[in-house]
Amino acid sequence: MSEPASILEITNLTKHFGGVTAVSNIDISVQEGQIASLIGPNGAGKTTLFNCVTGLESPSEGSVKFQDQNIVGLRPDQIAEIGMARTFQNIRLFSQLTVLDNVKIGRHCRSKSRLWSSVSRNQKQRQEESHITSHAFQQLSFVGLEGLRDHLAGNLSYGDQRRVEIARALAMGPKLLLLDEPAAGMNPQETQQLIELIHAIREQEITILLIEHDMKMVMQISDWVTVIAQGEKISAGEPEAVQNDERVIRAYLGESYDAET
Repeated sequence: MSEPASILEITNLTKHFGGVTAVSNIDISVQEGQIASLIGPNGAGKTTLFNCVTGLESPSEGSVKFQDQNIVGLRPDQIAEIGMARTFQNIRLFSQLTVLDNVKIGRHCRSKSRLWSSVSRNQKQRQEESHITSHAFQQLSFVGLEGLRDHLAGNLSYGDQRRVEIARALAMGPKLLLLDEPAAGMNPQETQQLIELIHAIREQEITILLIEHDMKMVMQISDWVTVIAQGEKISAGEPEAVQNDERVIRAYLGESYDAET
């Protein structure tokens, strides 16, 4: 049986901010169908790496290939258009818009209506808007929030806001979904629901790369884990191997970490 194809290849990725090196010579390969995790202490450079992958920052050195296409230099919207979506460490919803409207915004990146048809509201544009609304509602149903479609996003619980953000990313039709600390601020019940959701997303043939600090969650759901500290990659492998790596224990998990807990 042939090995799964690589959907994301990050090679020698380096990012400087003035005289500070945020990430240095990072190599990461994510295979199609994987749930891959990126872990490390605060300030390790994880979100900077995500920003370089998704076009919010330009790498100082190195390459990022998505489905064999070099995407360094592409704008975030161009990267989204070819099949990559993300969520953010700090939730970025439009708090005064409804839940449904927030998710529809994600689908609008696939809109083919030109400016004039949007202004004139011709039949083609109305049909497309109907399709966008239907697709957005499907994503809300998928994440379990269809009953909150007309609520203002800012009035939702923190956990539900996270789900809306994931639904909005899914509405973009991604092949690769990047999640930046999706369990942050969630209680144990919400975290378990998130784990189930991530597995359900993979069943939709979407590859997942996430940043997460909840180690029990990481070890439970990940096929592959990459660890960075002080901007450098220090370990990578299957969860069991990584959690027993002395370099990881010292740099991130702490000497008192018990792999059995």
